[in-house]
Amino acid sequence: MPSPAQDSLNIIYQDDKLLAASKPAEVLSVPGKTETDCMEARVQATFPTARICHRLDMSTSGLLLFALDPKTHRNIGLQFEKRKIQKVYIARIWGEPSAKEGFIDLPLRCDWPNRPRQMVDHEEGRSAQTHWRIIAREADDKGNAITRVELKPITGRSHQLRVHMLELGHPILGDNLYAHEQALAASPRLHLHAQALSLHHPDDGRIITLEDPCPF
Repeated sequence: MPSPAQDSLNIIYQDDKLLAASKPAEVLSVPGKTETDCMEARVQATFPTARICHRLDMSTSGLLLFALDPKTHRNIGLQFEKRKIQKVYIARIWGEPSAKEGFIDLPLRCDWPNRPRQMVDHEEGRSAQTHWRIIAREADDKGNAITRVELKPITGRSHQLRVHMLELGHPILGDNLYAHEQALAASPRLHLHAQALSLHHPDDGRIITLEDPCPF
């Protein structure tokens, strides 16, 4: 019998090759060391041949792409590897950047003594690049400046957007790894959402764009 989580699976797109589902915040993308409930398991309960094509942090919500056959999985994997897939995230960050948009190019690596935290390392870090732009200026109920931003990562490093916003001086609200006390207390969840994906369909190469509206 399907679990309630499986019953409420939010499918954004489906054809005979691909499936995109909306991942809630605080749900794993793939099984953890001790936790078996995850988006991959939930999707496979209904679509047994589905294989996940990429991952989102547990605290991040939004679009997850699945391939329904091995050939499609290879195709999508190659598109990610060659950076042909465009990703758009929405975040709410603490404070207000001085510029309207920008480009962050800061290499990242694991902060081993403080795993799973990541850190900037110009010598040993892997290339990490993010475009960002302001969508709206907001405020919390205490009058603190909050900014809604669109983030377009070029690379896909672990915690990339979270660390890049921290390095910009404006941590993402509700980030339990990187936000300072005020920014953490400003939201009960991480305000980071994978809103859109654009990719070449493996059948004919046409570009399709999938969207999952931001829930915050």
